[in-house]
Amino acid sequence: MMPQTVYIVDDDADLRDALSLLMRAVGHKTESFRSGNDFLQAVSHDMRGCLILDIRMPGMTGMELQAELHKRRIKLPIIFLTGHGDVPLAVKAMKAGAVDFIQKPLDEHRLVTAVMNALRHDQEHRRADELPAAVLNHDEHQLLTPREREVLALIAKGKQSKEIAEAMCISIKTVEFHRANIREKLGIDSLPEFYRLIFSNQKASDLNR
Repeated sequence: MMPQTVYIVDDDADLRDALSLLMRAVGHKTESFRSGNDFLQAVSHDMRGCLILDIRMPGMTGMELQAELHKRRIKLPIIFLTGHGDVPLAVKAMKAGAVDFIQKPLDEHRLVTAVMNALRHDQEHRRADELPAAVLNHDEHQLLTPREREVLALIAKGKQSKEIAEAMCISIKTVEFHRANIREKLGIDSLPEFYRLIFSNQKASDLNR
């Protein structure tokens, strides 16, 4: 398994250099790319770490790269860098599975914290995949983003929103955002209905063993 790396994709060479210096200063290995196409030429399924990605770039945009990575089933957590006017795009990117977005000019402490959370997420989402895969059928499982599956795994363990927020180092509001997406994607209107889905699929899985 490859070591965790912070991958930086931005067309601004000065910003790439600054971000690389910052990440190395706090102990992270980095690799930088000037475009989404350059990153796609290097990307592989065994990459571990996270991706700092500019949402607006000439040629392939950050969101187009996100979509292509999703198509290739590359699960690197993405932190988007956005301008002031890009917040609606960033919200759309979050709904598509990004773990965070940071507005420019960058707050270094905020970015370092986001990267630490993304790297932890990269380590944990594989464990989070295991439980939902067992309790949901394959088609239902594929509807969810890696972040949503991580939330789902904690819900299935009986965790409340506050506990999930603390475990994932995110806000309760963000947890509720993910829970709403899970309910919508799985067609669930209530918590009891969710647990009935968990129980019925788990029982079917046990019977098929």
